[in-house]
Amino acid sequence: MPDADQINALLPQTQCTRCGYPDCAAYARAIAAGEAGIHQCPPGGAEGVRRLAALTGLPEQPLSAAHGTEGPRTLAVIDEAWCIGCTLCIAACPVDAIIGTNKHMHTVIEADCTGCELCVPVCPVDCISLVPAHAGAVAPTGWAAWSQPQADAARERHGWRAVRLVRAQAEHETRLQAKAEHKLAHLTEASKLTEPTELDAKRAVIEAALARARARRQG
Repeated sequence: MPDADQINALLPQTQCTRCGYPDCAAYARAIAAGEAGIHQCPPGGAEGVRRLAALTGLPEQPLSAAHGTEGPRTLAVIDEAWCIGCTLCIAACPVDAIIGTNKHMHTVIEADCTGCELCVPVCPVDCISLVPAHAGAVAPTGWAAWSQPQADAARERHGWRAVRLVRAQAEHETRLQAKAEHKLAHLTEASKLTEPTELDAKRAVIEAALARARARRQG
């Protein structure tokens, strides 16, 4: 069995989660471990199954109906007149294809959208719709609608997003710890002038929170 990186390189990188895993890399790891079939990726379609079968030596089989059907690729479009700037779609997009700021209009970067559809259910005002990515009476599906360079670019954006989220979480925890340490120092000074019982209780709570934060960072 090839390793997970080789398998992941053959996946379309739409990061749609329709395979039952949180992203394409997780699905690739499951295939490599023998925990998932090669027929669970609707965006890859029948051609995707053929590619995975050739790599893994596993037999070709029809797409799993439980995971969806192969179909034309779509793009997300935001109705800017209705957008309230809640940023939920930005958080949901796995490839950072939506831009905007809190309480301001958002928009989709069409060239970066993978058609994963994850932004649609999180929108509280239903201002996101899906449109065909390709014009014409017969739209291409699977790998005919999605090139390898597009997949490679989507994988890179997904990777950078993961790094950004980890960094943002670390910065958030650092800010919280700094606030807690400042408050602890303030309580220490106040305890010199005030009845210690209540201040000691507050100090214990803050110190416990700091210890948990340090444990998370070390873990």
